[in-house]
Amino acid sequence: MGRKVTLATCSLNQWALDFDGNLTRILKSKFDFYFQTLLNFVFFSDFPHICKQNTLLFPSCRRILLIRPKMVMANCGLHREMRWFSPWNQLRQVEEYFLPRMIQEVTGQDTVPFGDCVLSTKDTCIGSEICQELWSPRSPHIQMSLDGVEIFTNSSASHHELRKADQRVNLIKSATAKCGGIYLYSNQRGCDGDRVYYDGCAMVAINGDVVVQGAQFSLNDVEVITATLDLEDVRSYRGERCHPHMENEPKPCHRVKVDFSLSTGDDIYLPTHQPITWNYHTPEEEIRYRLTPGHFYLICEPLPGIGGGFLLPLSGGVDSSSTACIVHSMCVQICQAVQDNNSQVLEDVRRVTGDASYYPQDPRELCGRLFTTCYMSSENSSVDTCTRAKELAHQIGSTHMNINIDMAVKGILGIFSVVTGKWPQFRVNGGSPRENLALQNVQARVRMVLAYLFAQLSLWARGKPGGLLVLGSANVDESLTGYFTKYDCSSADINPIGGISKTDLKSFLLYCVEQFQLTALKGVLSAPPTAELEPLTDGQVSQTDEADMGMTYSELSVIGRLRKMSKCGPFSMFCKLIHMWRDALSPAEVAQKVKHFFRMYSVNRHKMTTVTPAYHAESYSPDDNRFDLRPFLYNTRWTWQFRCIDDQVGRKHRWTVECTVMCQQFN
Repeated sequence: MGRKVTLATCSLNQWALDFDGNLTRILKSKFDFYFQTLLNFVFFSDFPHICKQNTLLFPSCRRILLIRPKMVMANCGLHREMRWFSPWNQLRQVEEYFLPRMIQEVTGQDTVPFGDCVLSTKDTCIGSEICQELWSPRSPHIQMSLDGVEIFTNSSASHHELRKADQRVNLIKSATAKCGGIYLYSNQRGCDGDRVYYDGCAMVAINGDVVVQGAQFSLNDVEVITATLDLEDVRSYRGERCHPHMENEPKPCHRVKVDFSLSTGDDIYLPTHQPITWNYHTPEEEIRYRLTPGHFYLICEPLPGIGGGFLLPLSGGVDSSSTACIVHSMCVQICQAVQDNNSQVLEDVRRVTGDASYYPQDPRELCGRLFTTCYMSSENSSVDTCTRAKELAHQIGSTHMNINIDMAVKGILGIFSVVTGKWPQFRVNGGSPRENLALQNVQARVRMVLAYLFAQLSLWARGKPGGLLVLGSANVDESLTGYFTKYDCSSADINPIGGISKTDLKSFLLYCVEQFQLTALKGVLSAPPTAELEPLTDGQVSQTDEADMGMTYSELSVIGRLRKMSKCGPFSMFCKLIHMWRDALSPAEVAQKVKHFFRMYSVNRHKMTTVTPAYHAESYSPDDNRFDLRPFLYNTRWTWQFRCIDDQVGRKHRWTVECTVMCQQFN
């Protein structure tokens, strides 16, 4: 009957400036689609270097049909497109663009249509949105739908955040539910060499329903999904819901006509895809699956042709244990990919391990090859943390070492003593706060130096080539307050958990206990978080993180979201928290926490300028590099803001006293 079309979209692991690799993956996706369908086809591809426009290219059969420039720039959060590109702001305007000579020689064309236009085949009409345009309050698909466009494409680079997938899916379902139509969504997959991870999630939707879902996280460099759909379903859906003649429309879309059809004449027995229920990952699964590909690419790309892997200072606490579990999960997924006959993953593993005949089957055995952990003990370390680190290392299979740092710490303090004639003391031994903090920092910084030493020479000591990448383990809440030593073990080559909250990390470890039977994590979760940098009391930890910070990690998560997402300063945050925390804290107690946080935040913000790169995962991340662009030098007294808070607390106190007096009088 000539109304059914077979369409495809994809997710590719593309890397900036990797021209050969990117071309190979693009061609593979096209061949995959061709061999799945054996039909006429037209492709669309990003082409972001024409006339300072971020553009979409429609090529077909050695010709370029049109170039569609981006009309809405992504210019917030992680993205600064306006720095490099200009939006096309001429609605329904099209001009002729002269192609570069090298492209003219291939296509035989001098010019192509460039602008806000659509593609008209013999049987349907195809329009496009580019990435951010889907998220815009004035998305182009609305006007295009009312002008008769039936199929929409979206070539996107939408980064991953925890709990974000449903927003993306709902936008696409809503786009086709309002006006009808078919939506093909393609999204980048992989790291692209930056701090963000693109999570794929290609999909095809029709009339408000998703019919095909691509993988959100995968080690596959190329994934193509296809769907066969009936154009008559779009037309009948629109016949009842859309009335273009009732709208005051601008002039119609410019149509670039082509002399072929997407459908065939005999398709009555061709089955169509039916709606599916979207399979969402839990946040714990997102942490697991999202970070695995990123870490695998890290050890594949920087160290080609030689051995490699990771080194992690494993303290026995929640943060470093989370990083260890992420690497273990990577090994599990690598073994599964090899079992599923992923030749690219097998080739990469063999290159990284330096063993051309290696065939990974056991995640623990693979972990022993790729992952080195070390417990860096001092006279302030407890037996409990040492035991927890050793047990976890054994269960995941990492190569584990116990390194005592006391000799290095005493050597550094000895140098200071020779020069100054002074020997600093901890607070419990009569030392001042400055001495106490300096002694903690020396331990923390020695650990960083030793971590890099062992990362460079551990494989050499074992007679193996290559070196190890150092992994850090500071969570997003500690970065907010600066609760870490500058240039300590939080300084590393990459920090897998730097964008994740402590609350989510605890949930992730609970997930790992069940998923991987890592029973050592139960002890990690039940212990109070501690840096173990001050002397023990009767062999037990006397220092805890939450006591040092003056607030709990759950409170920090709330404060962090108000600071970044709600754009709250001290006073506006106080105004919100007195209601959010009214069942637990008085206004005076809320005021104390807010002021304490902003003092810590402003005093320590400078640490974010040197913090280890971390994958972006949380919407309230304080990452100074590209997401949370703020000053790193503040007036730490916040005089006007704190005075406003104190005035409100005093007014509340006076009101409470007056009410109490009145009640007593009536009684």
